[in-house]
Amino acid sequence: MAAAPIEKKVTAAIAAAYVGSTGLLASLAAVQDDARLISSLPDGLTPFVLALIPAAITAIAGWKAKHTPRPPR
Repeated sequence: MAAAPIEKKVTAAIAAAYVGSTGLLASLAAVQDDARLISSLPDGLTPFVLALIPAAITAIAGWKAKHTPRPPR
C-alpha cells in the first residue's frame, strides 16, 4: 500500500509554524523588551498573548491552503 501524500494544508501549517517560531518570535521578543508596546497588558498575560500570534499565523495558513485532491476509491 502506497503512503498517502501529505495534505497541502498540513504542509502550509508546518511551514507557517516554522516561520512563526523563528523569525516572528525574535520580533515578538523585541516587542516584549519594549515595555511601551505591551504596557496595557497584565504581566502574567503578556507571554500568552504574544504566543497567540504565531499560533494564529499557523491556523490561518492551514485554513487558507487548499486540500490535496484524493483519487476516487
